[in-house]
Amino acid sequence: MLLTIQEMMPNDYVGFTFFIGYMAMAAATVFFLFERNSVSKKWKMSLLVSALITGIAAVHYGYMRDYWLAFETSPTFFRYVDWILTVPLMCVEFYLLTKIAGATKSLLWRLIIASTWMLVAGYIGEAMSDGSTGHSVMWGVISTLGYLYILYHAWLGEIAQLAANSKSETVKKGVRTLAWFVLVGWAIYPIGYMCMDGGWLNTALGWSSTNVDLWYNIADAINKIGFGLVVYNIAITESKKENS
Repeated sequence: MLLTIQEMMPNDYVGFTFFIGYMAMAAATVFFLFERNSVSKKWKMSLLVSALITGIAAVHYGYMRDYWLAFETSPTFFRYVDWILTVPLMCVEFYLLTKIAGATKSLLWRLIIASTWMLVAGYIGEAMSDGSTGHSVMWGVISTLGYLYILYHAWLGEIAQLAANSKSETVKKGVRTLAWFVLVGWAIYPIGYMCMDGGWLNTALGWSSTNVDLWYNIADAINKIGFGLVVYNIAITESKKENS
């Protein structure tokens, strides 16, 4: 039985980013899994989590690409299922990197709860929108509270303090780089959110809701793969030091 292949129009930039996102996430997953053999035992879990993040994303991007081509509408449900699984795992990376410096499971669970809060509120704001600016803004603000909690800890709170107390300069620089991803990379998502019907960019500037997926796809590729590459650099650098 032949596979059904749906045609993608040359000007379908959103569909193109879904395809590129799928391929990039899949390639990153293979890379992180293979490179686990190149790092010492204590760093293998960090690379496994990186592979899980991109692997889960790759599966969902495959579904989202097909959904987009079939219905030409945003695969909001699939995207939030992806995020509800992968964003907490990105918070786990912070815990694993600072665990040696004294990170507690309390910090881990607080980060997971904050990320889940952020995503659930974002889903309500986007998927259950009535098209009004009030609904979009209210749930956007509620979602932002979870984001600000993670951002605070990455820059000034426990994560930043634990990284500063680490004996490894590589870990210090790596955690700071991940904090930049949270500050700059994660800030791309609200741009997409505000493009939806009722969002600030939609009502004030007339930005179309069709831009939502384009922004989200770009942000996912930058953040998920970028996070993993930073973790990989820390793991490979520290492993070489341990073996020297």
